Amino acid sequence: MGRLSVYGGSSGSTLTVSITEDCTINGRDYGGYSTVAISGIKNVTKRIETITTTEATMITIGAGIAGGTYVAASIAYLRFTNIDDTNFITLTFANENDDEFAVKLDAGKTFILTSDNSGGMVDIIDAIDGTGLTYSLGDLKSITADADTASADMEIYIACTA
Repeated sequence: MGRLSVYGGSSGSTLTVSITEDCTINGRDYGGYSTVAISGIKNVTKRIETITTTEATMITIGAGIAGGTYVAASIAYLRFTNIDDTNFITLTFANENDDEFAVKLDAGKTFILTSDNSGGMVDIIDAIDGTGLTYSLGDLKSITADADTASADMEIYIACTA
C-alpha cells in the first residue's frame, strides 16, 4: 500500500537537485559537487511504496495523465530511494520497443533518472544484449519493482512539467 503526496500548480517552479561527494583520503580532498536546476515543474508526486517479492508496476507511461500514469514528454526527474535497512529492490525499466534494463537498488541507496533537455523521457533508454553498438532509443514505457527476500519500503519522487 502506498502513502502518497501530490503537489501541483498551474505556474511552473524550479526543482534544484544537488549531489555532494565528501571524501578525504590521506588528508586530500576528493569530494565533488553537482547541481542542476530543472525549470517548469508543475506537478510533483512523492510516495512511499511497500515493495513485495512479486514484481509490480510502479509507474506507467501513457498518452494521458491518469492515476499512476504519466506522459513521457512531461517527466523531468525520477528518484527511487530504498529506505529498507536490509533488502535490495530490483527496478526494471522498459521502453516502447519492449527493451528492458534492470538496476539493483540496495538497502539505503538511491537511483536517479533525469530527462533529456528537450523531450522528457522520450527516446531515452535502450538495452542491447552482446556487443552491439547500434542503439535505438525508445520512450520510457514502465517501471516495475520487486524486493529480494522480503518486502522493503521505497520512496518514489516524480517531477513533471505538466
